Amino acid sequence: MEPFIKITGVVAALDRENVDTDQIIPAVYLKRIERTGFGQFLFSQPGWRFLPDGQLDPNFELNRPGYKGAAILVAGKNFGSGSSREHAPWALLDYGFKVIIAPSFADIFHNNCFQNGMLPVVLPEDAVREIMDKATNQGGYQLTVDLERLEVSDQQGFSIPFSTNEFRRGCLLNGLDDIGLTLQLESKIESFEKRRN
Repeated sequence: MEPFIKITGVVAALDRENVDTDQIIPAVYLKRIERTGFGQFLFSQPGWRFLPDGQLDPNFELNRPGYKGAAILVAGKNFGSGSSREHAPWALLDYGFKVIIAPSFADIFHNNCFQNGMLPVVLPEDAVREIMDKATNQGGYQLTVDLERLEVSDQQGFSIPFSTNEFRRGCLLNGLDDIGLTLQLESKIESFEKRRN
């Protein structure tokens, strides 16, 4: 996993609450075991990103031209609710998002983001609304999310601190998922195994 320290990127606004994992990545696409290739199916549930003929729906929020290449998604409260599928952060990452900002997240989705190198940032609803309004009204609006300084800011004077789990923060800063953490103990594990035999 790549270390996450700081990112500056275009913000895409998804002004919806209670977006669940089936809306993020419909179950019909969960037949693969690789972590890649899911971005093309992101928000592809009927009535979301695509029209019935398979073309992009110009009325769906993320299809706005000003959101092209967005690395930061801002959304409503309770983002990632529903089933615990890890495919949801896989699809968001594969699409290009590195940060999700919302007033609240479903617990399992929140943890799955960290496990897959994506930063979920919880901000107060008024701050989320300000970011969402700027992203909606200013094509190409950018934020900087700094995990070292625990700060979200833009070039227009907006700045707000955020907090996160310190253990998970350390893992992201160092690019460590659970496997990476285990591999840090590889010599101790090998030593234990030799003593056991």
